[in-house]
Amino acid sequence: MGPTGNKKPLLRVFFLFLAICSLLLALWTGLLRLGWSLPSLGSGFPLIHGPLMISGFLGTLIGLERAVALGHSLTYTIPFLTGVGALLLVVFPFSPFGPILILAGSLGLSMELLLLSIRQKSLFTLTVLIGAVVWFLGNIIWVVVGSMPKVVLWWLGFLMLTVVGERIELSRLRAIPRLSVLVFLALTILFLAGLFVSVFNFLLGLHIAGMGMVGLSIWLFRYDISRFAIRFAGLSRYIATCVLSGCIWLGISGLLALCYGRFSSGFQYDALLHSFFLGFVFSMIFGHAPIVFSSVVGKTLPFSRAFYLPLGLLHLSLLFRVLGDLISLVPLRSWGGFLNVICILIFFISTSGAFFYTVKSRKRESLAIQ
Repeated sequence: MGPTGNKKPLLRVFFLFLAICSLLLALWTGLLRLGWSLPSLGSGFPLIHGPLMISGFLGTLIGLERAVALGHSLTYTIPFLTGVGALLLVVFPFSPFGPILILAGSLGLSMELLLLSIRQKSLFTLTVLIGAVVWFLGNIIWVVVGSMPKVVLWWLGFLMLTVVGERIELSRLRAIPRLSVLVFLALTILFLAGLFVSVFNFLLGLHIAGMGMVGLSIWLFRYDISRFAIRFAGLSRYIATCVLSGCIWLGISGLLALCYGRFSSGFQYDALLHSFFLGFVFSMIFGHAPIVFSSVVGKTLPFSRAFYLPLGLLHLSLLFRVLGDLISLVPLRSWGGFLNVICILIFFISTSGAFFYTVKSRKRESLAIQ
């Protein structure tokens, strides 16, 4: 392995660090938005909760995962742009530099996935490419218009299509009937139509996108390999539990878009967004973490039944939060949000502990062989 290869693990850890910084800052701003008395880094600090979580944390993490998969040094530019761009939002919240760097990162990811889809024509590459382009277009709206309600639906589409695309890739050994592929494409087009309509009529677009979300949640629940993997024990069952529960939350968020689509702010809007971003996205993060961990670190994460603790707490706390939103019970909503933060911290602390333990054990093995 050459000098560049030796540096790549350090690069991966650095970009992972940038993503985790964005996550911690996003959790901080989230608690401020829920009304918890915490110090603030300025008047604009709570307003960057969404960009920090979606582009700073998840965008950087997805960019890093793609860079590791492709293995080319240039691809690491993408998580660098999004990670640094997110931190610039904190230091200069009203400056265009952070959003422009994130926009450049999303353009880079779109170009990277376009090249991949040309080389490898498949439903998976098409889906993740569409997701990246949706992120890029949403970021253009963010930079030009600055209206967060109009932007957040595009960011939602980026994450949904990326996750669904990755699940299609992981389920590739199980053939999907041709008619079902056509149904998937029709539902994706329906969702995309909702995005474009939302630019001119946000509430109508949200309703249309909500129908696509409900349809895609049912499709994913029906055809994902997790329906079979849940029969097995250990890590396979844990990942399947994460995926299937995430599908349920995707459906719930779609239904909330249909029922409460007339809102672009307030408690009902909060329920819709966090059903998706916490219920769907974080369920998938919890489930994909062992897979991503293995690709980034190069060693399998040892499974423990303790993995179910943050997952169970995530769903329970989110139920409290969504219920508090829907019945306008502020203490239930606030404590539900607080427990959301706690379970995410528990998950990342336990995963980081497993990371350092695994790296340390690998060094011991190397010394023993020598």
